[in-house]
This record gives sequence, C-alpha cells and structure tokens, in this order.
Amino acid sequence: MNITPAQPTTHDTLIDARGLIKHYGGHTVIDSVDLTLRRGELTTLIGPNGSGKTTLVRLLLGLERPNAGTVTAPPDLRIGYVPQRIHVDESMPITVRRFLALGGARASGIKTALDEVGAQHVLNAPLQTISGGEMRRVLLARALLRDPDLLVLDEPTAGVDLNGQSELYDLINAVRRQKNCAVLLISHDLHIVMAATDHVVCLNHHVCCSGAPDAVSAHPEYLALFGPKAAHTHAVYTHDHDHAHTVAGDVVPLADDAS
Repeated sequence: MNITPAQPTTHDTLIDARGLIKHYGGHTVIDSVDLTLRRGELTTLIGPNGSGKTTLVRLLLGLERPNAGTVTAPPDLRIGYVPQRIHVDESMPITVRRFLALGGARASGIKTALDEVGAQHVLNAPLQTISGGEMRRVLLARALLRDPDLLVLDEPTAGVDLNGQSELYDLINAVRRQKNCAVLLISHDLHIVMAATDHVVCLNHHVCCSGAPDAVSAHPEYLALFGPKAAHTHAVYTHDHDHAHTVAGDVVPLADDAS
C-alpha cells in the first residue's frame, strides 16, 4: 500500500487526497485532484467513460502510486470493496456459503453478513444460480465481513432492474448509518445516485465540480458532460417516505416526530 500513514485532517476524515496527478504514457489521466472521504458520509464519483474514475479510486486505496500529490489515511484503515462484476466459472459450482468462506470468514460471521443485507435465503444456493440483485447483496455481504471503515462500491447496481436499484441504494444507506462507515460509490446511474448521496464529485480527469447533489446538478461543467436534462435527473427519485428500511431490508414505520 502506498497510502501515507498519518493523522487524519479531522477525527471524521478517513482518506484525504491532495493534488493527485497520474500520467500513463505521457497522457494525464488524473490532474490535480483533491478529495476527502469522511466517516458516515456517502460520496459518489461520477463522470463519463475514460474520465479516470477507476484510476482515482486505485490511487485513493494505495493500489497505484501518483506521479504527484499525497494520500493520507490511518494505517489501520479497514476497506471493504464491492466489484462491478465477478466471473463465476460454470464448470466449478460453488455455494454462496463456500464463496464467502474463501477469505477465512467463520460460519457465524457469514450468516450475520447475509442477514444484514437481506440475503440469508441464498446461503446454500449455488453462486451461479442467484439473480443479479442477489449477487449484488452477496458481494456487499462479503465486503461487510471486513467490518470496514470505508466501503467502496464500483457500479453497485450493474445488472439490476430499476426497482432493485432503488432497494440496493436504500440498503447501502442503511449499512452506512448502522456501521457509521464512509461509502464511496462509482456510478453511471445519475437518476438514483443524485438523490441517494451526500456528496457528489464529477470527474473528467480533473474535478469538474463537487458538492451537494443540487449544487452539482446545476453546475455548467456537469451540464456540459451529461446534457441539460441531467439537471433534473435526481428530482425524479426524490420523495418522502412514511416508512424506513432496516439493514436487512425490512419495512418499519417512521416515528411521528421523524423528519
């Protein structure tokens, strides 16, 4: 890991990146990027294909070394990662239980993690037979087995229908609140993401704009990248609930004084 062990900027800061620059073959992929990830905050990284999102995340996690700039994080930072997809070889059947045990997790921990994401019913199912939404929950459970301070999700709703996407974002938010972890999403799903996140970073090799969803969606550089209609994408899914979701996905009524 190339992350610099040091005291965080504040007690809530988990990763603080300043002036990151990354070149590949004379081409600047990341140009003077600053980014801070804080405990309890959900940050979404958006941008067109080839904008440097994956490279930036690899720099933040210490998987690559920047040409310039610094990444500061506590030395004992625990990170849970949910990949965009995994390849499951059809010729090597494996159950969800066995898959989650590959990292050395105990049976009790596996059951707890699946309960937390509402996927306990697939514990003994072959991994090849579960649905796209169930696979996303299993991968999230695998990340939670690390009891992460930071949860990183790459396109977490890939291969999931629209209703399933909304449920997954509700689940991610529930996990974030219960675990008090930071969440970093990499996503193209502007519609739901812009309503589900605290902080948006719009990247196109440099940070075009960042801030609260309302501010970013009105920024000229955001509109230039995604078009005028993108200014209203988050509003479609902004709505009030008379209920809440537990981490396991159960519906519970809100208290009378809930806001």
